Amino acid sequence: MTTTCLLIIDVQQGFINDWAREIPVKVSRLQQDYDRVYVSRFSNPEGSMHRRLIGWPRFAPGSEDTALAFVPRADVLFIDKTVYSCVTPELLAELREAGIERVDLCGIATDGCVLKTAVDFFEAGVRPLVLADFCGSHGGRACHEAGLMLLRRFIGRDQVVGGAPD
Repeated sequence: MTTTCLLIIDVQQGFINDWAREIPVKVSRLQQDYDRVYVSRFSNPEGSMHRRLIGWPRFAPGSEDTALAFVPRADVLFIDKTVYSCVTPELLAELREAGIERVDLCGIATDGCVLKTAVDFFEAGVRPLVLADFCGSHGGRACHEAGLMLLRRFIGRDQVVGGAPD
């Protein structure tokens, strides 16, 4: 039997706005359909590249921005990160040990963390499947669509699907 795996990326209070407001409800329901669920949480500590190069001060560790915007199920595995992607050698080893060859991705932002994470999985030999209807961008619809276009180019059209797979 194949273990199904979902990665919910950065569905946090600070990313929720008019363009991403439906994502928490969608991922909350979606997580029930998987054997294994990971949830990434972004924070932006002092001295980070986000602060130094982009001048972006939000998401200080422990701030309201970093709080999850949905209730994760009791057995989720959390991944805390300070960069766009949560793909690490440790995560890859854990997935391989569990026999997981595909990770379904959803969350925020299609044009940032979802994109970078999907490409990192692709390059590491793990099939990423981006669930487009369960992704959004706090940058707006155009950013979401741009992210989907780039994902199709980077990881292949068949790895970007509308809804959850059967």
